[in-house]
Amino acid sequence: MHLMFVGDSMTIGSAGDLTWRYRMWQHLAASYGGPFRIVGPRRTLHDVAADDAVSLDYGAPDFPERARAHLAGWGEGWYHMAPLIEDAVRAHRADTLLVSLGLIDLGFYTDAGQTADNVRRFVAGARAANPRVRAVFLPVIHNVRARDEPGFAAECDRFNELLAKAVADLDTSASPLLLASVPPDWDMDRDTYDGTHPNARGEHRLAAAFADAMHQAWEVGAEYEPVPAPRDGRRR
Repeated sequence: MHLMFVGDSMTIGSAGDLTWRYRMWQHLAASYGGPFRIVGPRRTLHDVAADDAVSLDYGAPDFPERARAHLAGWGEGWYHMAPLIEDAVRAHRADTLLVSLGLIDLGFYTDAGQTADNVRRFVAGARAANPRVRAVFLPVIHNVRARDEPGFAAECDRFNELLAKAVADLDTSASPLLLASVPPDWDMDRDTYDGTHPNARGEHRLAAAFADAMHQAWEVGAEYEPVPAPRDGRRR
């Protein structure tokens, strides 16, 4: 299995983070019976001071460099990743994609319908590189803006409906697609450090959403159980 994480700021993380990518690597290392590699063109975290993805300052000293690969970016969404995914899948021979995107698109670039069009473009690009690629998509999770702006919350909900339809329409036996479940009772006060980005509790819950979907549908690994980290928290 060649697994690629695709996402926005919640996935890339910032300097000092452990990231849910780390939690997923821990889980697979503990539960997946076969060989796997985490692949992707990027390795870094976002550095808030530099306002660029230039940090290697992961909060987990046991997170090996080879497992830090991803295709994620601070402020990037379906709009940005759809043109990149074909080359990334081909270059890194990815066969499994874990995708968490959409909040940035809806906040700054595209409405729900346009964002859903980019989902379909993304899937087409991934399949052009690997016709047997499989993917798990996480719906948009409400953040502090959705809590404060009913119109934005409605647009997020509308996109999630369109995402579910796209997954159902595009799913095939050769290239299966899954829709993960938003973690039940996600609480931005308990699961994030700023109303959007996951803290340690939120990282585990995001990893669990993907891990449980893969286990239930494809018998990959096991149901998610948190693995203790050397330091379970953030530096700030």
